[in-house]
Amino acid sequence: MFNTSLQMSLNCRSHLSVSVTRQRNVCKRVLNPVLAMPPSSVILHTDESGEFPESRNSSSSSNASLSSCAGSLLCHPNTVGIMGGGSVDSTLSFVRKLVHWSKENEETCMPFVLCSDPVLNRELLSLERNSSSLCSRNARSQFDHSPIVENLLSKRVFLEKSGAQCIVVPCHISHSWHDEVFKGCSIPSLHMAECVSRELKEAKLKPLEAGSPLRIGVLATDATLKAGFYQEKLQNEGFEVVLPDKATMEHTVIPAIDAINRKDMEGAQNLLRIALQVLLVRAVNTVILASNDMCDLLPRDDPLLKKCLDPMDALAMSTIKWAQQAVKEGT
Repeated sequence: MFNTSLQMSLNCRSHLSVSVTRQRNVCKRVLNPVLAMPPSSVILHTDESGEFPESRNSSSSSNASLSSCAGSLLCHPNTVGIMGGGSVDSTLSFVRKLVHWSKENEETCMPFVLCSDPVLNRELLSLERNSSSLCSRNARSQFDHSPIVENLLSKRVFLEKSGAQCIVVPCHISHSWHDEVFKGCSIPSLHMAECVSRELKEAKLKPLEAGSPLRIGVLATDATLKAGFYQEKLQNEGFEVVLPDKATMEHTVIPAIDAINRKDMEGAQNLLRIALQVLLVRAVNTVILASNDMCDLLPRDDPLLKKCLDPMDALAMSTIKWAQQAVKEGT
């Protein structure tokens, strides 16, 4: 049997957090394959009344909808699956942006399913923050990432079965295995680096130095930079990518992450400012802050942030555009 509890989440009436607890050794039942999946939490988007959209339909239409969904949690052409990453806080911050920005032009947010696993959170966060402590690049390459990839893959399958028509991953380090995780996926996925590269391309920026290519700086943890997906996607759009040099990484970026781990926020802020200034003097148009820790570190009114771009913002806007297009195509 299941003990199911509902509670309001994100201080927003239009979202319900649904947790399902299995009582062990009570009885043996054949479980719905969607509900039997391992993710620890699911957030189902509802309408403004706090009810699921199907509950407003007549009995016959509701039965038809459930039949067509074939066991899915949601059945809408614009349903978004959100795969949580290394930080629950950053995942919920992404969801807040999604809800707030989508409701600026629409009456309601798109339906979505959010999957967050504390075990995966810890593994990803540990890898991202502690990768610099591994003794060498060769040691990093030999590190076995297969359990993380398998975990991400199981979350992808869960979201597919839950009725998602598109999947987004608001986590930088998870994109290191994006191609592996989404190989053979039946629905599209939005790549965060592609979203931010496309946004910069559409901005029609001009080089700061005449005759020079457009330069975009990328500031991230050692693990994210080593994965190389931001560099690849930006270069595909014709940008010259500027990364912190070895000295900057060793004396500012890595110590800043270490300071965050020690809860020395003032020290981390000072080191981050130095790292940003080092990139900006190299005539970059903007700096992509590809780290949740870094994006949240400086005060919102810090002048340096005006020269920075948060990839989560680009991912949220791309998700909203996809959902709007899905509705148009479905009508």
